[in-house]
Amino acid sequence: MEEGLRKDGMVELDPARPLWDRFFTVAPLVLVGTREGDGYDLAPKHMAGPAGWGGYFSFVCAPSHSTYHNVREWGGFAVSFPRPHQVLETSLSAQPRVEPDGATPGLELLPTLPAEVVEGRLLEGAHLHLECELHQVVDDLGDNSLILGKVVAARVPTEALRSSERPDQEVLAEEPLLVYVSPGRVATVDRAAPFPFPADFRR
Repeated sequence: MEEGLRKDGMVELDPARPLWDRFFTVAPLVLVGTREGDGYDLAPKHMAGPAGWGGYFSFVCAPSHSTYHNVREWGGFAVSFPRPHQVLETSLSAQPRVEPDGATPGLELLPTLPAEVVEGRLLEGAHLHLECELHQVVDDLGDNSLILGKVVAARVPTEALRSSERPDQEVLAEEPLLVYVSPGRVATVDRAAPFPFPADFRR
């Protein structure tokens, strides 16, 4: 497919070429914690989020990564949503593995705690903790796979919990969100406007 400027001002992109680095998109930034042998691994993911309105969570991972095999071996994973001040901790988990043992330097520096229901590890002080049992793996998405888990435990700090007694804007201001602006950037969300749903809208 030939790329080029269209008459309507849009640029035609070839979906057969690398696509997602050609423009900015926003996504959650999470740490997926898995058991690995007698220890654990933490890996940052941004192609991640709820899968439907029920209690399912999914993320994209490559079969060449340890996270993929850890989830398959131990049947679950833990998810931490870091707070904005935890960017450095999140970055440390992305360091390349080193030989001879394939360890990730810096993981031992992160404040973590064990998951309570599944085999996994959580970032201490995060905005949200999820624990998921493996539900399904969808392979052959190019070089990647989609890992889908069923949420079996969820915890959120009191200050981050939405309540009828507190305006949503107050919650966001006091407990801002860390988001990943792909490719390669992060941002803090501390305010948001209500979406103007039609009066008869139903999900």
